[in-house]
Amino acid sequence: MNANEKAVAEVLSKYQDALNKSDTDAVMKLYAFDAVFMPQNSPWRVGTDEVRGAYDAVFQTIKLTVKFNVAEVVEIAPNWVFARSNSAGTVKVHATGAGGPEANQELFLFQKIDGAWKIARYCFSTTNPVRA
Repeated sequence: MNANEKAVAEVLSKYQDALNKSDTDAVMKLYAFDAVFMPQNSPWRVGTDEVRGAYDAVFQTIKLTVKFNVAEVVEIAPNWVFARSNSAGTVKVHATGAGGPEANQELFLFQKIDGAWKIARYCFSTTNPVRA
């Protein structure tokens, strides 16, 4: 990996930590101001206010304990890198205490803004079996 790809891998590590701490502020430090967040089974969220609201709702609803496995980080243009990953762990629903496995595949697009790599676009989908 080149220096930019290593820097993006570090951002992904910080993202993992922020998710596991349910820390919206830490998550938002990693996003670009005009980011687009595309969670599975939900409409996309555009810009910091909408993205922040989405993470606040997630963290109020569930507790994640996940580990990311970075499959690839590729610099595609000056100031642009994509990353493909998968994550696995557990999820716990705050309202009921119920929990279970959590597993996703993710695609991130990063943009270098003022010398820092930021999440510009992010989408994911579950890799868990369909629940009946």
